[in-house]
Order: sequence, then C-alpha cells, then structure tokens
Amino acid sequence: MTQEKDGAEMRDTARLDAAWSSIRAGLRRDVGARMFDQWLKPAQLGDYCPDSQTLDICFASDFTANFVSGQFGDRLQMVWRHAGVGVREVRLVRAPHMLGPRLLDLTDATPAPASGPMEPASPLSNFQPRHQFADFITGDTNQLAFSAAKGMAGEAAPRFSPLFIHAGTGQGKTHLLHAIAAEFSRHSPGAPVLYMSAERFMMEFVNAMRANETMAFKARLRAARLLLIDDIQFIAGKGSTQEEFLHTINELIDSGARIVITADRAPQALDAIDPRILSRLAGGLVADILPPAVGLRLAILEAKRAIAGDPPVPDSVIEFLASAIRSNVRELEGAFNKLIAYGQLTGRPIDLEFAQSMLADAVRANARRITVDEIQKACAAHYRIDPTEMRSKRRARAVARPRQVAMYLAKKLTPRSLPEIGRIFGGRDHSTVIHAVRTIEDLRQSNPDIDADVRALQRLLEG
Repeated sequence: MTQEKDGAEMRDTARLDAAWSSIRAGLRRDVGARMFDQWLKPAQLGDYCPDSQTLDICFASDFTANFVSGQFGDRLQMVWRHAGVGVREVRLVRAPHMLGPRLLDLTDATPAPASGPMEPASPLSNFQPRHQFADFITGDTNQLAFSAAKGMAGEAAPRFSPLFIHAGTGQGKTHLLHAIAAEFSRHSPGAPVLYMSAERFMMEFVNAMRANETMAFKARLRAARLLLIDDIQFIAGKGSTQEEFLHTINELIDSGARIVITADRAPQALDAIDPRILSRLAGGLVADILPPAVGLRLAILEAKRAIAGDPPVPDSVIEFLASAIRSNVRELEGAFNKLIAYGQLTGRPIDLEFAQSMLADAVRANARRITVDEIQKACAAHYRIDPTEMRSKRRARAVARPRQVAMYLAKKLTPRSLPEIGRIFGGRDHSTVIHAVRTIEDLRQSNPDIDADVRALQRLLEG
C-alpha cells in the first residue's frame, strides 16, 4: 500500500511540475517579463492534497505571497483549474525553506537598534540560492562579466566600484547578481546586502515619500555594504528617483561599499538618465554579456544533460538545440527543460523527431530576432544620416522622417512596447511613437517613395 501511495505521489509531482512549466511560460507572456521575473518567477510548488485538490504555491515572504495573491491570485486559480491536472484550489503561502542568505529587503527589513552595530534585517524575499558562480557556464561572450562579478564578490576589496553589467534579456545578468550576493554573504555574513530591481527602488521611494518615511528609506539603503540594482533602465525619466539614486550611490561609493548595476544596454546608450549617474556608472568597470556563441550553448546543454537524469538526451538533440535556440541562455535552458519534463511525463524517448516537434514554436521564434538598435542603424544608413540623430531632439525633415520610419518599423518588427520604443528614441513619450506610426502608415498609402523605402528596409532587416 505504501508503494502504491509513493507511486501516486511521484505521478502527481511529475504531472504538476509539467503543468507548472507550461503555466509559467503563459504567465510570463501574459503579464510581461518584468513583472513575471520580479514576482512570479521565484515561486515554487509546495504541498498538494489530492483529496481536496488543493495546491500550495510557495514564496519566501508573507509580503510577496500577499502581493501576488492580490495581483495575480484569480489568474492563478483559473489557469490551474483549466490545466487538467486535478487542481481546484490554489493557496499562495510563505515557505521558510526558501529563505536565502541574510540579505536586506526594503519591504521586510526592520531598522537597526538605536545603539550597537547594525545587523542585517530579514532575508531577501526573492533571493534565488540556486544561482551560484559554480553553475554559471562561461565562454568568450561572458567571461569578462563573470570574472568581474567574482572580483566584486571576493573577500579582498574590489579594484573597481561600481560594476556595470549590460546584456539583453536572459543572458545571465540576474544570475550573476544572485551569485555575487551569495558569495559575499558567505565570507561576510554580518554585512548587510541589498538586492532589488530599479523598478522596486522607484516604487519603494515613492511609497516612502507618501508615507513621510524617506529618512528610514535612505537609512536602509545606505546601510548596505553590497548594493545590487537590476535593470537600471527603468528609472529613465524619473527625476526625483534618479536624484535619490545618485545620492545613494555617491554615499555608498564614498563609504567603500560595493555596488553592482545591470541594464539592457551600455551606459552611453541609456536614454533619459541623469548624466551624473551615467558618469558614475561608467567610472567603474563596464562589462557586457553578448548572446552565447554555439560553443557556449553546447557547454550549457552538456552541463544540463549531466544532471538531468532520465530520459537520456542524445547528442543529435543537443546539437539541434544549440543550433536552433540562439537568442539567449534562458530560452535555451527552458527548451531543454521542456523536453525532459514531457519525456518524463509521457515516457517517450527523447529523439531528434520528438525535439523538433515539441520545440517548433521556439525554433520559429529564434529564426530571426530584430532589435530596435538594428532598425535605427539600418534607417540611418538608408537615409544617410548619423545614427545618433535617431535619439536627438532635432526636428528637421531630413532627420525627423527617417526617425519616424524607424519608429514605425520598431513597432512592426519588434515586441517592444510604445513607451519602450519612445525611451530608446531619445526618451520620447509613447504618444510621439503613435504619431510616427500613424504618419508612416498614411504616407505609405499616398507616397510611393516612402512605401518603397519601408519595404526595402523591412526586407533588409528580415534578412
């Protein structure tokens, strides 16, 4: 009887894990990568009761569980009920086992005592202990960022601060941030560490001003001996937030604290960011992470295969994945995990035909990813203007029309939102992008030359 029960539990676990993988992919697509990565990605499946068909989804703090419940609770209930895996009720709960090293979190942190040395407050709510330096596979495209991150985390004082890491989505920036935090906390367990996204920084600062608690906010920030800020591009155009951020990093640098900042592009390409902040960021070490070359993709997959267990993954599938999923490490690992999960769930051997069938959508999505930067350069070259004019404030027709064409193509050929496109084009408002798109749409109907230009540029970009 015990063996039957154990077997049923294992089948439940496999079924729920496979469903969770699919649900997570859908949530990330529906709520957006930024919200998903900050609030939903750290969630883990907890206890499941087959009698009541109740599933626990675990978070590392009550605050996070409550926030996710308020924002996404109904959606989670709905998607699990429709997943067909025997879940009727979802509970969002705090799970103490998820707590990582002693990191500060602005929401859960408590002020230090009035006297005596400041001790770190409660652990970081979305810390991910699985991200370690030992698990980060290196190659030519990420070696500098990896080495710089290890130097920042080491026992000896780093030779530079801040460290600025820039890369596209899914290339390993956040992995390195968590690895730095974990390594630093191991040799300096009493030193306060603060990790947060730039969006969270902005939200907490605004809340502190509204609650008349800015002094407490500043004290918590400036108590950190290691400050890690993810996706700094999201404070673009936020004047008061940028001013507070500048004062914070100035004080921390002067006090000898370590600072690590990430973004999706280099400091000089960040639009609507205070030049004083850019100067500070560029004054340390700037390291980029480029999309993984095929050799690195193969190494990542080999490392995954070594710990995956059954069913076995043949070399032909590894080579197929490495050649087909080129955009970023996260998608590459996700494709591999999907194959393993479905293979375990269905009992079907993983062969090349199975992999090609299961990953057809991912392969199509990786066929060609066009960036706004590519569009700007192509349009600048086509119209024979300096590429910097795409972000300039000049309104002369010779500059404004190519810029409008580039905005139109950015909206048509990339997944970027209107506000994101506006920020990349010199910090412009989303209404400017809307106007540009409508203008070019109208001109394509009435002006054959503009229509020909757009068609030629689109053919060039789609390659």
